[in-house]
Amino acid sequence: MSGDIVTLEVSDNIALVTLNRPPVNALDRAMRDRIVGVFDEISERQDVRVAILTGAGKVFCSGADLKDRPDPAKIGAFHSHNRITRETGNCIRECAKPVIAAINGVALGAGVGLMASCDIFYACEEAVFGMPEINVGLAGGAAMLNTLFGRSLMRRMFFTGYRVPAAELYRLGIIEACTTKENLLPEAMKLAREIASKSPIAMEYAKNAANMVELMPPRDAYRFEQNITMALSKTEDAKEARMAFLEKRAPVFKGR
Repeated sequence: MSGDIVTLEVSDNIALVTLNRPPVNALDRAMRDRIVGVFDEISERQDVRVAILTGAGKVFCSGADLKDRPDPAKIGAFHSHNRITRETGNCIRECAKPVIAAINGVALGAGVGLMASCDIFYACEEAVFGMPEINVGLAGGAAMLNTLFGRSLMRRMFFTGYRVPAAELYRLGIIEACTTKENLLPEAMKLAREIASKSPIAMEYAKNAANMVELMPPRDAYRFEQNITMALSKTEDAKEARMAFLEKRAPVFKGR
């Protein structure tokens, strides 16, 4: 569906999700609804084990479409707008499958929020990251920035709209790779294929564990993971993983 505002392509258990609203992939209500639908679909699809999120053109996502702001005079409009705005990130964060961000250009505001909702970050050398809300009469996004950056850089970006180049994020260890634009998707695909080769049921447990332990004290988090290990130990995939290791062969997982 080349004309779709968010395209979904699935091949070899990898879903490629592409923001496709020229010229700058700004998020309006229709695009947010589509993102939620796509990632909810990915969560349920048995033929998908990992997803990559990227953008079409030279921009990953310029942020929210300022022409699509809610009418403050209309009762309930802001609550409805804020709800779908939250869910745009939550559907990625809560996706049952790991999501790799392949940032192909500028990522601003809600674009940084989309990235922050992903599990693993790749970017091309042309990519820059910023939260310019303060410059357009808004003050949101600190929660997103806080998951990525240290205190000082986070507040500098939030208070001034400062834009950070991908090379600096790579130097700081925030992104996994800073590649040429041509190599961005191939590098992300290489990692996606590695993830897709793992047991799908184990990977869904792992994604859930990674999300949940962020919210727990260490003692409770480790107990939570131990419970997951007990549940996984009873699966066919766990038995296959052990046998394949002992027999020095590649495992054949069935997702059960």
